[in-house]
Amino acid sequence: MAYYMYVSIQEEDRIAIFSMTPKTGKLKHLGDAELKGRPAPLAIDPDRKYLFAGRRKADDFGMTSFSIDRKTGGLSPIGSIPLQGDPVHMSTDKTGKFLLSAYYYQKTAAVHSIGDDGALADPPVVWRETDIGAHYIQTDPANRYAFVPHIAEGAMTGANAIFQFRFDEKTGTLTPLSPTRTNPREPDGPRHMCFHPKKDIVYSSNEQGNSVTVYTYESNKGNLHPIQTISTLPKGYDGKNSCSQIQITPDGKFLYAPNRGHNSIAGFRVNPDNGHLSAIGRTPTEAVPRAFSIDLQGTFIYVAGLETGKLASYRIDQHNGKLDAGDVYDVGKGPMWVLITEF
Repeated sequence: MAYYMYVSIQEEDRIAIFSMTPKTGKLKHLGDAELKGRPAPLAIDPDRKYLFAGRRKADDFGMTSFSIDRKTGGLSPIGSIPLQGDPVHMSTDKTGKFLLSAYYYQKTAAVHSIGDDGALADPPVVWRETDIGAHYIQTDPANRYAFVPHIAEGAMTGANAIFQFRFDEKTGTLTPLSPTRTNPREPDGPRHMCFHPKKDIVYSSNEQGNSVTVYTYESNKGNLHPIQTISTLPKGYDGKNSCSQIQITPDGKFLYAPNRGHNSIAGFRVNPDNGHLSAIGRTPTEAVPRAFSIDLQGTFIYVAGLETGKLASYRIDQHNGKLDAGDVYDVGKGPMWVLITEF
């Protein structure tokens, strides 16, 4: 089994490619795929044949697809399409036939068809207006519903909600559910989300609330219901901060969310019965930890510092979820996304 990591380096117009040693977590830089246009979000199809990258340069918004060489991890460009807005997040549906994307400033959720050769179709199947602050989009494990978290503040006041849609995996269409959205009780600003691997539970990182919210998920209806919100910060901290991404380990035991400002990664233990969270603690990391990823075995975490241009590695203690610091790698200016896969 070969493990590879892809890191979008926005300020240097490239995607850095690394091999990963699963036993030690050590990385080796194998090379780069050049991509003009300030690359940021990355996504991979379920069969791990194609990688997709969003370009966020103001006069060159777009998405580019690559074929992946399973032997070397190398990327070969397939083609690019223009976009009507600035893509902040992308993910494929569970069939790998559609690429979903979210647009913060354009208050939009979109769906593009993916050809059998990995090429993206233009125009999109869906270009649906939601509201300001759309920051993430993902289908549920059954591929029946899609969710789009919207933050509360930022450059413009956001919707502070998670929009809920029915997703048609045959056509790629998004149909609003009733209710159309789930709103936090406070202006927490849900930014990213993840599903529990075994339960009908969903977690959101809250950019403005500096917290994580736990939701029960009605998988037969596509509705979310908040049941717990827990801070990512230590008591007494009053400095500036905002949460970024969120991930849960493959076994569902631990969950992590970085703090930008406090410059730490908050860890939580997941209750095996009800999915509730209890704090493990916070581990110092690189300045402005915008992007991170857990490896597919749930053994290591890699956190990218947007300000430092470094990628810090940590081993996850499988008993208590605490993080043991490992090697730190210079990756380049403006690391915006970390994606790990295996072949």
